[in-house]
Amino acid sequence: MPNALTPEIGARFAAVALGHLTREYPNKPGHVLAGPEDARTPAALHPVFHGSYDWHSCVHGTWLLARVLRLFPDGTQAGAIRAHLDAQLVPEKVAGECAYFAAPTALGFERPYGWAWLLKLADALSRLPERRWAEALAPLTGLIAQRVRDFLPIAPYPVRVGTHFNTAFALRLEADYAEGAQDTALTDLLRATAERWYGADVNCPAWGEPGGDDFLSSALIEAECLRRLLPPQEFRPWFDRFLPDLAAGRPATLFRPARVTDRSDGKIAHLDGLNLSRAWCFRSLAATLGPDDPRRRPLQAAAEAHLEAGLPHVTGDYMGEHWLASFALLALDTETGFGPRTADVDTGSA
Repeated sequence: MPNALTPEIGARFAAVALGHLTREYPNKPGHVLAGPEDARTPAALHPVFHGSYDWHSCVHGTWLLARVLRLFPDGTQAGAIRAHLDAQLVPEKVAGECAYFAAPTALGFERPYGWAWLLKLADALSRLPERRWAEALAPLTGLIAQRVRDFLPIAPYPVRVGTHFNTAFALRLEADYAEGAQDTALTDLLRATAERWYGADVNCPAWGEPGGDDFLSSALIEAECLRRLLPPQEFRPWFDRFLPDLAAGRPATLFRPARVTDRSDGKIAHLDGLNLSRAWCFRSLAATLGPDDPRRRPLQAAAEAHLEAGLPHVTGDYMGEHWLASFALLALDTETGFGPRTADVDTGSA
């Protein structure tokens, strides 16, 4: 597969997502039962997001459709995408999702990963000319945005694991929503939280990477989070301190693509996602550097190596297939908001 996003690749990713977004089983619910009345099917619990093995994968699979539709509105899957969004993003189904979150047992449901993807989806829908889908999702969007506002001030520490609980990844996606919604108060909260959690970090060794079920690089997603949230004049010295030896290819563990031994094992299959999410971060970080910066070429080469390791395995086994296309799209999409903001790029950068 080419290492660039084309209409054909976008259509392929959309077809993959459409094949599982309403596939109810197998399903892994993150559901707390307070009594026998809570033992319901996935579709009864989640009228919109009950496919794709779990709630968050269904959310970001829907984001993939919205993003592909924005990029390729006349693509071969555009009609099918519109039909899916029309069927799922309707007020009565969204009300069912809101009702689920209103239960006392759902206070922390999908925090922070699913929250972040839901806001990322809301941002993507808001950029489409068809307003009805963003408007239908708006009650759930507002509910989740408020949960983020309530949670961040009381969260004393970041979570640095390479899986769903990573807080830098969540802040990074939520920043896109806040900026698109022109919610300066939320943007300020996200930035202040990132500075509080990560601002003093220096000389990251990345010695624990990769973990056996990681799909995020703790080091690289932290850097990408700060790149997205800090002003360029503050990010660059922080980045210099945080990963000071990138020009020499260190920490070496970050530059070696992860090896996947069994793609039918859902945890081991996470490592294909690690290769794709690292590629996204490498590409984005490299693009902030000037053409003569000695770190630029090593980061670009690492991005290509990780793409080559991850892209061939987007499909093949459902344990990866129900989610990997979203991360492949993140890695290949270089438009503003997915790669660096225009203001971050040095004059003269390629």
